[in-house]
Amino acid sequence: MPLDFTAIDFETANSSPASACSVGLVRVRGGEVVAQAGWLIQPPPGHDEFQEWNVRIHGIQPEDVLTAATWTEQFDRLCDFAGTDVLVAHNAGFDLNVLRRASEATGGVCPPYRSLCSLQVARKTYQLDSYRLPKAAAAAGFAEFSHHDALADARACAQIVIDAARRAAASDVEMLAEILGLRLGGAPVVREERAVA
Repeated sequence: MPLDFTAIDFETANSSPASACSVGLVRVRGGEVVAQAGWLIQPPPGHDEFQEWNVRIHGIQPEDVLTAATWTEQFDRLCDFAGTDVLVAHNAGFDLNVLRRASEATGGVCPPYRSLCSLQVARKTYQLDSYRLPKAAAAAGFAEFSHHDALADARACAQIVIDAARRAAASDVEMLAEILGLRLGGAPVVREERAVA
């Protein structure tokens, strides 16, 4: 099996994991980035207050998302991009929790994506004084990116896993996880085939 996955990163408006205000997605096929997309999101009602701390981190202001798609409006686009891939994120628990909580807040159902944490991968692959995304990405040969820009962060996560797989001679994410002694979170996503009339 080839090294195929989708890297994902969310930025949030406040401390609520349901407050997604931006997403970045990077598709990897055969160990190469083949597609990327990122967009702003109107956080779900009740989770849409922008806190100063979050704004200071990512720079997204409330007025920036006024014309953005709502969580519900953009969710199919996100899922279509990810397909049935394993989702890779730096501190994957956070990003997968955003997916689940924003879906719950809007009455939706989130597919049970499998996930691999690039933070855990970096800890098993590199000897660093810090495993924060900029340091881990630099070790993977991906330096000087706009940290806390969701698309740039997703691209950095992708590079960490690509580099770690190369170093470990792993042909896919399952093998990489096994070699590093990690477990993939979640369950495989099964997409229903749509009938064509």
